Amino acid sequence: MARSTAMKAAGLILALLIFTFLILAVSSSNNQIQILNAERRIDLSSHIVKVFLTLKVENVGTTPASEILLAFPPSQADHLALVKAQAAIGKKKKKSYVHLDVNPTELPDAPNGTKYFSISLLDPLSLGETATLEVLYILTHSLEPFPAEISQSESQLVYFRDSALILSPYHIKQQTTFIKTPSTKVESYTRVEPTKFAGRELKYGPYEDRPPYSFSPVIVHLENNSPFAVVEELLREVEISHWGNLQITEHYKLAHAGARHKGVFSRVDYQSRPSIKGASSFKHLLASLPPRVHSVYYRDEIGNISSSHLRTDYRKSELEIEPRYPLFEGWKATFVIGYGLPLEDFLFESPDGKRYLNFSFGCPLAQTVVNKLTIKVVLPEGSKDPSAAVPFPVEQHLETKYSYLDVVGRTVLVLEKKNVVPEHITPFQVYYTFKPIFMLAEPLMLASVFFLFFMACVAYLQIDISIRK
Repeated sequence: MARSTAMKAAGLILALLIFTFLILAVSSSNNQIQILNAERRIDLSSHIVKVFLTLKVENVGTTPASEILLAFPPSQADHLALVKAQAAIGKKKKKSYVHLDVNPTELPDAPNGTKYFSISLLDPLSLGETATLEVLYILTHSLEPFPAEISQSESQLVYFRDSALILSPYHIKQQTTFIKTPSTKVESYTRVEPTKFAGRELKYGPYEDRPPYSFSPVIVHLENNSPFAVVEELLREVEISHWGNLQITEHYKLAHAGARHKGVFSRVDYQSRPSIKGASSFKHLLASLPPRVHSVYYRDEIGNISSSHLRTDYRKSELEIEPRYPLFEGWKATFVIGYGLPLEDFLFESPDGKRYLNFSFGCPLAQTVVNKLTIKVVLPEGSKDPSAAVPFPVEQHLETKYSYLDVVGRTVLVLEKKNVVPEHITPFQVYYTFKPIFMLAEPLMLASVFFLFFMACVAYLQIDISIRK
């Protein structure tokens, strides 16, 4: 009994020693980095908040540093859609940028639920060496409408909450924050001297010699009438036919995520003065489609919607769509966009003999946030071993779809991602193997359809002849 108690006590002491060692190791790694200068620019011109962060870091420790940590408060971490980083190499006109890997990480002594991302440097920083990093992170659903309800004639006001000081695990010698507003109309803002507001820019700082995890909350109450276009769910089905066509079908559930509309809606006022009697609403959306698009349609549950315009050339295609009614805050619309593309522009063969589809991820609609995006790549019958190469984490699984006269069904690779923004529009690849013998399935299918059509015509003629007699 005494022996088991002693063993438990020894195990507990060992665990405490390991935990203490980890804390000391993390704190020492944080202490060996300091930020000489930090400049943060926050763009509030739309409902998608973009933050550009420039950091000049220096290693003041004795061991090389191979990573830099970014810290986010829990209120922002829950709304993070994307974090990118690059290193600036060279000076002025000869300056170039190199992409750096960014991955979420955890620290055992994170204060108040702080979330971290780790930036991997190209080369470790030795004592006294410096590096300049350019960071972009995007926040969604971070503008809170206040008041929460507005009438048709009112402008939309929103709250934006952040900190005048940059949250960081490192000591910052000098820092400045700039907030770009959509207009000059700012109801109020928190002052943390020195603070200056001029035109459409609010400046906090410069602040000097701030210790790690310094935080000074600020609230900016401003006007923002940009369209709060949010696609609650988007299903994109990409169907490959080896007969030369790529068919795209997109199902949208669109919503206006701004302050809720109250009172009645006057179509007469909206038509006569849309900039006043509906300043925060929107009725047009622009979809960027690939070049050489054909057979485009735009419809909803009622039928075809004729209020659309397609512009296409050899470089790009743009589809301007207009819902059946203008979307005010809290209103929703569902519709389908479909189009065809030449397969030769998107299907290729890899050196190992596999075929692969090269297509674009994300949502074609400009300046929209997608709460849940699902992409279903329908492969030809007989395809095997599908795999996807996507430049960011996504959920993947397989399904089977039966179409026309399929025998074994078509393999469907499903990709899912939440909180998607326009910066996620980037190429991805789907690799698969294919046995040519299954290419007989589609000709047989067509032959069967024509045969059935022929038999139906014969039966119709026989019935018509019998009636005439």
